[in-house]
Amino acid sequence: MKIFVAVIAVLAIVAPTCGVTIDRCTLVKRMYAMGVPKSELPKWACIADRESNYRLHVVGPKNRDGTRDYGVFQINNRWWCKDASGRKTANGCKIACNDLLDNLDNSIKCALTVKKEQGWKAWSTLKFCEGKLPSVNSCF
Repeated sequence: MKIFVAVIAVLAIVAPTCGVTIDRCTLVKRMYAMGVPKSELPKWACIADRESNYRLHVVGPKNRDGTRDYGVFQINNRWWCKDASGRKTANGCKIACNDLLDNLDNSIKCALTVKKEQGWKAWSTLKFCEGKLPSVNSCF
């Protein structure tokens, strides 16, 4: 019984840090509902897969310049969100970086802002997401 209680206690501590993983169809359906054209959805799905494997809670390791990337689309804190460090950032999405970790809508809105300002080239994984991509039609 003591082992069972110990396992439950460990899970209670670890589980909240595991975060949320969505699937491809959840992402594309939500993006479509938010007005993203169907023609762009395969590329967005590819970026989310390559950047975070559809995990909302991912905070990337420090980049060479000391910044970090947040959420399903790995949005950079230097330009797009305000991290908890108090360091001055551009905060182009006008959002706390942690709000990108647990809210898909926040991540989508910010990613759309990034794309509007910088285009697809803002994502280093773009090279994997060009050309013929799998259709998202089966999600609808």
